Amino acid sequence: MDAVFEFKKTISNLLKARFPCLFIPSWEEDRLLTIINDIAIDSSLIKTKRDIFTWKITTGLVNIKDDTMKTLTGTKDPLKALEFIEKYKEPAIFMMFDLHSYFGSTSASPNFQVIRKIRDVSSLLKRSPNPKNIIFVSPSLDIPVDLQKDISIVEFDLPSFSELMNLLEDMITVNKESGRININLNEEEKERIAKAAVGLTIQEAENAFARAMVEGGNFDISKLDLILEEKRQIIKKTEILEVIKSDLKMEDVGGLGNIKNWLEKRNKSWMDSAKIYGISSPNGLLITGVPGCGKSLIVKAISSIWQLPLLRLDIGKVFSGIVGSSEENMRKALKIAEATSPSILWIDEIEKGFTDSDGDSGTSSRVFGTFLTWMQEKTKPVFVAATANNIGSLPPEFLRKGRFDEIFFVDLPTHKERMDIFRIHLEKRLLNPKVIGEFKITENVLQELSDMTEGYVGAEIEQVVISALFEAFSESRSIKFQDLEKAIKGTVSLSVTQAEQIRFLREWANLRAVAATSNEDRADYESLTSETKEDEKYGIDEDIGSVRGGRAVDF
Repeated sequence: MDAVFEFKKTISNLLKARFPCLFIPSWEEDRLLTIINDIAIDSSLIKTKRDIFTWKITTGLVNIKDDTMKTLTGTKDPLKALEFIEKYKEPAIFMMFDLHSYFGSTSASPNFQVIRKIRDVSSLLKRSPNPKNIIFVSPSLDIPVDLQKDISIVEFDLPSFSELMNLLEDMITVNKESGRININLNEEEKERIAKAAVGLTIQEAENAFARAMVEGGNFDISKLDLILEEKRQIIKKTEILEVIKSDLKMEDVGGLGNIKNWLEKRNKSWMDSAKIYGISSPNGLLITGVPGCGKSLIVKAISSIWQLPLLRLDIGKVFSGIVGSSEENMRKALKIAEATSPSILWIDEIEKGFTDSDGDSGTSSRVFGTFLTWMQEKTKPVFVAATANNIGSLPPEFLRKGRFDEIFFVDLPTHKERMDIFRIHLEKRLLNPKVIGEFKITENVLQELSDMTEGYVGAEIEQVVISALFEAFSESRSIKFQDLEKAIKGTVSLSVTQAEQIRFLREWANLRAVAATSNEDRADYESLTSETKEDEKYGIDEDIGSVRGGRAVDF
């Protein structure tokens, strides 16, 4: 059912039931005023039609009946305005904007006279011969303890997808008629743009659509990022969440074919076109495995291929020194993530944030509980992408089915994956003919480099390329194969220094996680690493060289 209709129904029932004071936290004063005005004159929602008054400290009370906008002098003072409400004899709704500044939490000191007067008026409104109600409207929810029994809170959601779609269609129609803007959008692309604007206010969405239309004089799907930029503005105003802007593509990630296929099949699953299949948007995935093998890299690539904003949740900033504020910080971060949905919520090294601590009086457990409940109950399309290195330290309830759609294990790169990683980093950096010289990125070169880096993680391969380029740079010459060979010989791989930890991760993943590497690449790895001679040559433990972690599943 339409969210606006549900809101109208809720408000009309509260007004008819003579709830004296309501509090609606919202930035959208104009949109809210329009809806309340519709309620006041709609006989199907409320039998007794009512006058509408607004109050602001800059204007005082204004009667907006019949759009006359009659200002009542002498009512800028909130006490005078409340006295007028008390004496007014006709059915009415009084909308008071930003009166919370007199309540004390956000001002230097509370105005006890205003608080007392609201309590007095609230009691009289219940017994008034004609129905009268006060609606407090403010961007922040701020109610003093003295008024908590007199005021009822009503949530007012941001514009729904259908509202934003209607706004987009109206703006397209107007600009098509003017002939000044070239509109080139099909129905699916319109849906994607409207979905991208979910989480914005009507004014913010209108600004975003208008900016997209005027830039270049055309409006097509390439302007989607301008819509997402407006959503990034919301996130920039909080310190707990960070917007990550990534231009990475899946082609920039070497190997990991299983996880790539899994993500590709779930692209656009938050759109209406997925509903006819009876499926909903995925909850998220947990990526664990060997450090430096591309877990964070693939999360950044998700944002690019799905064209959704990527929000990184800094667990360290959730926990602060004030008692109770950590839980509130988590709730606020999750609310913002939902407001900007569809979106991707990235939690890096999640085990460090959600590991029980004996010295925090249960704060970690409460924050963890808040997050778990949200993951289970959330209805908005927020895809949670979590990475973990030490998976064993995570609580078991976090790993059960239903929290994440899938748990992937990222192992040491296979032979073919190492070739892909070398190709990606060499092609990305070798752009200048002076640096390239006679060096050619051929299959034979990549094959040899991969043979030499058995047991290396992706981050180590990247550093091999960087070290080789520094070698060439220091001598002002082009790069040579010998530079890469020298860098490889000077590197002690993670598979040697952390052999025991990697073995533990593989044993854990064999029964609990799906291999991120495709079966084709895994078979290639096993055939190439079965020779004990190679293992001995590069100092790789036999178990590390031949046993792959994660269930063999192809997506």
